[in-house]
Amino acid sequence: MEEHLTSSLRLDNLRKDFQATAAVDGISLEVPERAFLVLLGPSGCGKTTTLRMLAGLENPTGGEISFGGRTIATGDGAVLVPPAKREAGLVFQSYALWPHKTVRENIAWPLTVAKWSRDRIRERVAEVLDLLAITELADRYPGEISGGQQQRVAIARTIAPEPKFLFFDEPLSNLDAKLRVDTRGELMRIHRATRATSVYVTHDQVEAMTMATHIALLRDGRIEQFGTPQELLTDPATAFTATFIGTPPANVFPAVVENRCVSLFGVLCAPAPEGTVDGDELQIMYRPGSLSLTGSDHDPRPVIPAVFADQVPMADRWVVGVDLVDGTRVSVTVDEPVDHRPGDPVQIRLPELPDACFDAAGDRMRGAWS
Repeated sequence: MEEHLTSSLRLDNLRKDFQATAAVDGISLEVPERAFLVLLGPSGCGKTTTLRMLAGLENPTGGEISFGGRTIATGDGAVLVPPAKREAGLVFQSYALWPHKTVRENIAWPLTVAKWSRDRIRERVAEVLDLLAITELADRYPGEISGGQQQRVAIARTIAPEPKFLFFDEPLSNLDAKLRVDTRGELMRIHRATRATSVYVTHDQVEAMTMATHIALLRDGRIEQFGTPQELLTDPATAFTATFIGTPPANVFPAVVENRCVSLFGVLCAPAPEGTVDGDELQIMYRPGSLSLTGSDHDPRPVIPAVFADQVPMADRWVVGVDLVDGTRVSVTVDEPVDHRPGDPVQIRLPELPDACFDAAGDRMRGAWS
């Protein structure tokens, strides 16, 4: 029998103004219990401010925040539950461990403050030490362990009080590349083990795609697109989403309707989308796998001149980077490395139709070629 999960986290028209600037500009979303929500976006998009409002470190200036159907903050100040009463734990970007306390004492401290019994504290500390695989570090001080180990201690301290909500503010940014990958897996395991609803802030879309059950892609304080990782990847609602999500992300080019065709850098590459007229400005999307650099000279598909820049291996394929005449960078995925040097002229061969079409403002034009 399928388990029924209720709405756990809800934001209604949430906003945060700093004087005349809206850091968070009216965002609304809803996720179920035990979801792993990632707030994703570039620097300055409002993701950390949103997380701080969830944790109670910032007060909203508009809208409402609800946890499990319980209102915990409103923009008018009528409801404002203190951070300690929100049943939530926050893992900071910095580890924020007490250097004069051992690992065991760091983890036990929030339980002591909460007036847990001595026996229960001892049991719970042992549980989280084992869960994070740091039992052997229990009697060491933070200065005696590595950065990755310190991060595990910080997470252990956060989950020790058994919060219903876990908040992570770019917790992996201080780790090296391999440790980031390993720790991502650990965080996903911890999320499942604690059964908490998690909210994770990052600018790294690989982290988001790896860990999230839901992604809120933010831009300029607003939600650009909200959905599952698969939805954002396969069905981008805007040109911004298309160029932010994916490894590598999709290529999006400015184009114009000319002679009932789409003109891309002077090349007529597709029929004009339904509902458009000559002179309309568009943005058209090609996934890296839809483009090619090779083909028969008799291939009727249009080509665009470019210059080879570089190529890097990715899994069992290669990502080739080329530059167009206007400096636009284009990614093309191929099965084998190409025999070119930087600066060599190449041609990008286009498919019969683009993978998606957006209007001049960047909004998806669905059914453009239906």
